[in-house]
Amino acid sequence: MICIFSTNLLCVPSVNALSDSKQFVLDAWTLVNEGYYDPERLDEIQWKRIRQKTLQKQIETSDEAYSAIEDMLKPLEDPFTRILRPKDYELLKTSNFGSEINGVGLQLGEDELTKEIKVISTLAGSPAEEAGIISGDQINKVDGISCSELGLANTASKLRGESGTKVLVQIKSLSDEIKEIDLERRSVDLRPVRTKRLRDDSHTIGYLRITQFSESVPKKIEEALQELKDKEVEGVILDLRNNSGGLVSSGIAVADSFLTEQPIVETKDRNGIKDAIISQKNTFFDGPMVTLVNKGTASASEILAGSLQDNQRSTLMGEQTYGKGLIQSLKSLGEDSGIAITVASYLTPQGNNIQGKGITPDKILDLPEAIEYGNSEDKWVKNAEIYLNALFDKNEGIENVNKLENKNIEN
Repeated sequence: MICIFSTNLLCVPSVNALSDSKQFVLDAWTLVNEGYYDPERLDEIQWKRIRQKTLQKQIETSDEAYSAIEDMLKPLEDPFTRILRPKDYELLKTSNFGSEINGVGLQLGEDELTKEIKVISTLAGSPAEEAGIISGDQINKVDGISCSELGLANTASKLRGESGTKVLVQIKSLSDEIKEIDLERRSVDLRPVRTKRLRDDSHTIGYLRITQFSESVPKKIEEALQELKDKEVEGVILDLRNNSGGLVSSGIAVADSFLTEQPIVETKDRNGIKDAIISQKNTFFDGPMVTLVNKGTASASEILAGSLQDNQRSTLMGEQTYGKGLIQSLKSLGEDSGIAITVASYLTPQGNNIQGKGITPDKILDLPEAIEYGNSEDKWVKNAEIYLNALFDKNEGIENVNKLENKNIEN
């Protein structure tokens, strides 16, 4: 205390600089305060008072700082705005910019109403996929710890780890069956873009699967489309099943490859300002398309699917998508950690808000999904082929009629 003597005794608390750990917490608070997409929500939870109460806690170590930030963010009730500890931060950067990841291959989300942790999708070729875990399954426990206690971020964190280590996961299926699965973590090849040619007696179709939207995807899509065009494909099946998203900028860039001077998405920031993103004039493929979606299609995948549907560029086939209409920005926090902040919401070109709703396909497919997407037993792909072949035959019939009419005119 500093005591100043005058007519009356006045005692003023000394103003000390914050410790490094508390400054770390304050930096996180400031990033959210400046960037969060819904300022009214910050007012509702008394965000400034939360800062004051948090900084009054004992925060001396890194772990205490991370825990304080997690507690500080809980009142937002936004599972997508979260602190990323060093391991999780590095893993997220790897998944966005790298080609492989260590873990069990689960993409998770949190139910807005029940707060249950559910599977959005499984990565192709991952331990989770091989164990039969599917979109919609609920994760109850990880290594005996309840997911309601862990929360979304910590549940995801506990599932990750070094290759060769194991993790025990308790699953509740859509049919309410509860089972425990021992999963061995390993390096999963992300292979975000997969392509092949489908041929029958009369037509050739390109099959293009995107498993997630990482930084390299737009370039890989351009190369894949060029390769398919060189093989003279008449149409393309774009498979976005179990693609839980990734970099929004990557999904927008892919939409740009299929659209010509058309709206891709409309974003709405914290100031209520709407910003429409329009595609460029040139496209990499302008032929007929079918896009496959399912309940594991989320975020950046829904931006792409919504833009193709609203612009009548592609027929959507499958089932209702996941419904994530919020956009996060990843900010560095300190030297080796980060914070993901919801900075905007998005609308499809026709103004549809899909948050919590998803996108309804043009054609619902009530069919069992293949164990391996795109293989010869994949009935969803077969349905898309049938649809495109019928479209080709119809177009050929119209062309033949036009040719006949022109010939009659000439005669």
